[in-house]
Amino acid sequence: MAQAEKSNIAELNTDLSKQVAVLREDIANLTAIVSEYGKAQSGQIKSLVANKAADLADTGATAANAAKATAKVAYSEAEEKIRENPASAVGIAAGLGFLVGILTSRR
Repeated sequence: MAQAEKSNIAELNTDLSKQVAVLREDIANLTAIVSEYGKAQSGQIKSLVANKAADLADTGATAANAAKATAKVAYSEAEEKIRENPASAVGIAAGLGFLVGILTSRR
């Protein structure tokens, strides 16, 4: 009877060792799969971020060009008004200078 128990224990130990080896292999495979998935996701995210950055750069360039065109138009209109009425332009400039002087001298 003692001999039968020893062989059963030896078989259980062998089975447990085999199961632990299978579990280790499964864990290694799962780790590799998760790693590959993470790399694939990071590649997709990098691509999305690069596309968004390019879109934002295009939008910013378009907005800058529009602002530049608006500023040119406003500058030319202001220059035209100054040529039409130089006296009032000098008066407005003097008034603004006076206001800025008053505001900056108050402490």
